[in-house]
Amino acid sequence: MGKDVGTGTFSREDRMRYRQKVRRCLDVFALMLNDLAFDTDYPTTGLEIEINLIDGEAQPAMRNAEILAALANPEFQTELGQFNLEFNVPPRLIAGAGFDDYERTLLTSLAQADEQARKFDAKLVLIGILPTLTQSHMVLDNLSANPRYWVLNEQIIEARADILAIDIRGVERLQTVSDSIAPEAANTSVQFHLQVAPEMFANYWNAAQAIAGVQAAVGSNSPFLFGKRLWDETRIALFEQATDTRPEEMKSQGVRPRVWFGERWVTSIFDLFEENVRYFPALLPIVEDEDPVEVLHAGGVPRLGELRLHNGTVYRWNRPVYDIMNGRPHLRVENRVLPAGPTVVDMLANAAFYFGLTRSFAEADRPVWSQLPFSAAEENFHLGCREGIGAALWWPRVGEVRAADLVLERLLPRAYEGLDRFDVDPALRDRLLGIIEQRCSTGRTGAVWQSDTVARLEEQGRDRTTALREMLLRYVEHMHTNEPVHSWPIGD
Repeated sequence: MGKDVGTGTFSREDRMRYRQKVRRCLDVFALMLNDLAFDTDYPTTGLEIEINLIDGEAQPAMRNAEILAALANPEFQTELGQFNLEFNVPPRLIAGAGFDDYERTLLTSLAQADEQARKFDAKLVLIGILPTLTQSHMVLDNLSANPRYWVLNEQIIEARADILAIDIRGVERLQTVSDSIAPEAANTSVQFHLQVAPEMFANYWNAAQAIAGVQAAVGSNSPFLFGKRLWDETRIALFEQATDTRPEEMKSQGVRPRVWFGERWVTSIFDLFEENVRYFPALLPIVEDEDPVEVLHAGGVPRLGELRLHNGTVYRWNRPVYDIMNGRPHLRVENRVLPAGPTVVDMLANAAFYFGLTRSFAEADRPVWSQLPFSAAEENFHLGCREGIGAALWWPRVGEVRAADLVLERLLPRAYEGLDRFDVDPALRDRLLGIIEQRCSTGRTGAVWQSDTVARLEEQGRDRTTALREMLLRYVEHMHTNEPVHSWPIGD
């Protein structure tokens, strides 16, 4: 989740110094965008995958510390809950056999992690929300030991001055409260990173925003939370509510939420960082020693630590990223829309669809966002999350259209075109986008498979708790085959 921190007590002076330093960083960032050479040589991609841990009874296993110690692999890190891990996949190009390299790396590394987990009576699961989670698991004591999570919890609860209320209305309704951010640990996602040139950043971010609803619809895999069937991609509603720092009166005043789709198309990455500074107070006001002005004037590359830390506490579904690699600064779009799973090949199919479609739209002569109102993109996003692959979305020159039909008739050809611009091997391109095509043709996403399997088990006489447990055990078996979810059978 970001940089570790070591203190949870911040004074008024701390916050004042931090605000001043963040604004100084923002001014330097503006100068860098105008004058500094960013790394744009190759359109590098990256993946982050959040993982759940279960025990032999398919219950969450609070064992991440022991498993990480046994793995001794820095690519695997803690996540918010003790039943979570995060795998930071080494970045690479997707040209040629890049997706094949990703698949081999993921299968090998996840198998090694699963082997270590089994020594602690645990197993890995790639899924958006662990369906066997209950509210009794969502307590402060089950947060990971990393001080950052505890400090974030203190700051969010202090900012709200109230308990966190969760009210999600889907197929069923969930109403609950929490005195901590622990429910956010239920969310496990896959995040796609794409390195872009400064002058093209706005195009790629706008393109990613435009397709977020379609992404969520065809990649949904989180239909259950605390025993209730809610949205097809319940992660989105849960994250929006479980990490909301606003008390009720601030919501009614129109104060922006920290989990945010945004409110406009942008013309530069600077727009997004400037919005962060203008709209959101600091959650972690930690000041570093670096003077970014001095570093820049000396010919160096400023870290801009405060600006980056602040950016990490504004939870956009498409987040701007400034980073430094091998002494050179670069910019990335971090796409945070999708859940983990169901299989490695499903996640790579989602990645191929995302990378191809965003490139095609970003480089189009007439941008899709010039024809799509931002409010419609946001509405599409929440419709896609709530209703999944059957959602009726609005699209330019088409009007209202079912998500699966929009992909089959309009968007898949654009994704093929975009992957060709990346020089992806045609056989890999066809295999991965073929999975998206079959998912849309069959209407079976991870969310649909989970919901239909639980419904079938309940028809056979199981209660909801038993049906969720049995469904999850079958899910894990299918996950290990690496066969795409549209091919998984329903029932016995």
